[in-house]
Parts: sequence; structure tokens; C-alpha cells
Amino acid sequence: MVQTIQAQDFSLEELQEHFRLQLTTDSQFFPDWQDNLPSLTDQEKRSLERVRNNYFNLVNRRPLLEEAVKMVVLSPLLDLAGFFQPPFSIRTETSVEIAAEDNGVIVRGRIDVLVVRQRLWILVIESKSTKFDVMAALPQALAYMLDGSNSDKPRFGFLVNGREFVFVKLQPADVPIYGRSYALSIDRENELEQVLTALKAIGQLVLD
Repeated sequence: MVQTIQAQDFSLEELQEHFRLQLTTDSQFFPDWQDNLPSLTDQEKRSLERVRNNYFNLVNRRPLLEEAVKMVVLSPLLDLAGFFQPPFSIRTETSVEIAAEDNGVIVRGRIDVLVVRQRLWILVIESKSTKFDVMAALPQALAYMLDGSNSDKPRFGFLVNGREFVFVKLQPADVPIYGRSYALSIDRENELEQVLTALKAIGQLVLD
């Protein structure tokens, strides 16, 4: 019998307990986000520099608010990675609600979920106040990835909060294993380029 997972209801600890999920730190498990990455053209590099400039122009004025992260950062990255063109297809999932305390006030946000060809889950954290850590989306990403098709092919996640980016890989099995990148930041030189090249590399993997 297939079990339905409500992504918002699971913590990382519960996923480990119920699905025997295990984290691996073996660098050979998930080299795809940093090794043998494709080269970028000069035009792509200029486009990324424009994304960074747009981002800094906004955050220097006020915190990056709801919807802006998708418009200013994520949409250009997905476009440059080719995810809006055939043979890729993107669909949306129901948003996941999140909350955090900020000086005694409960601040609520959401995680919007996009799925690329049933193999890549993109989770975008949005909030109006407290800056949620990008890792806040990890349990929800893994829940979606565990609840994917019956295929034994690896599944991937891409977590975004506007400033930071984390890649995740899950290998389905009786004891599923996952690995993740460290948080790449738009604040650090050349890391946005690595994000785009990693997206391109993973995009080719999800076509296999």
C-alpha cells in the first residue's frame, strides 16, 4: 500500500525514524553540484552579474520580501538553466506553511514548491520578516523526494531563500540515503556561477 506523505507534517527526525532515511557525508555520493561542471558563456556570466546587482539593489533598501525572491533570483536562474524550454516541464505543488519566533512575535512564511520532470524539487522560502534559514526547507524537500515515483533513479532538491542555495540528492532504497551541498551564497564571489552550472548539470541528470 502506498503511503501518502504530508510534507508540512514531518520533521527531519521523523523522516529518519519512519523511513530509515540516512545522511551521508561521502563526497563521492553527490559530486554533481561541484565536479565537472559545464562552462558558462560570457553572456551567461553577464546575466548572473545583473541578477546579483538586482538582488543587492533590493536588499540594500529593505529585506527581500515575498514573491521578490522568485522574480529577481530564481526565475532568471531557471531560465538560464533551460528549465523553461523543452524537454523540461515544471509544475507547482501546494505551498508548505512555516513559522518562526521573532522577538516574541510568531512570523509566518511559506515554502513554494516546484517540480521539474518528477526528479527535481525546487523549494523557495518566502517570508515578510524573519529571514528563514535555507535549511528550514530540508525536511519538506526530503518528504516530497521520498514520496516520488517508484523509480530507483536519484532525485534532487534545490533549496532557495533568496540569498543562499542548497542542493540535495536522495537515492531511493529500502534504506534511503541523502547528501547535500553546503550553502552557496549570492554574497560570495563566483558562487552564483556555481549555482547555475550545478543546476545545468543536475538538469541533464533528471533527463536520463
